[in-house]
Amino acid sequence: MAAAAPVRTNWHPAMKHSDMERWICIYPAYINSKKTRQEGRRLPKENCVENPTYAEIRDVLAASQIRVAVENKQYCREKSRELQYRGRIRVQLRNDDGTFCNPEFTSREAFMLHVASKIPQLKSRQARPGGEAPQQAQHQQTSSGGGGGGGKKGKGKRR
Repeated sequence: MAAAAPVRTNWHPAMKHSDMERWICIYPAYINSKKTRQEGRRLPKENCVENPTYAEIRDVLAASQIRVAVENKQYCREKSRELQYRGRIRVQLRNDDGTFCNPEFTSREAFMLHVASKIPQLKSRQARPGGEAPQQAQHQQTSSGGGGGGGKKGKGKRR
């Protein structure tokens, strides 16, 4: 019989706050207004954004002079396996001496609220007509019953 593998832990007392393993994680589902609390949303809906991406979160935090890292990880509660739903952002919360990197961000909720308030102001969000996501616009065009066909095909009228 093989011995049980030792439990691997990422944290040990010698780790510094500047080590990436100590940084906090933010998934886009945390601030997605289309998700429920069970699906992973962490903030109230009125503070959230519709379908944020990891790139938008990264851009907002990088513009705020905050150290970030992007990882190709998928949120465990995310149902879709598509690439657009992947991505995890790691953010440094504290310096090595234990003080906060930025005094205005003292918790992960503060980071999420900041990101959710800044994403609608991004140029990529404002360029969309009517605030609609490109996937939704395509879906509405293709699903509408435009003319030119359809109807019943097959056997003619029976007598």
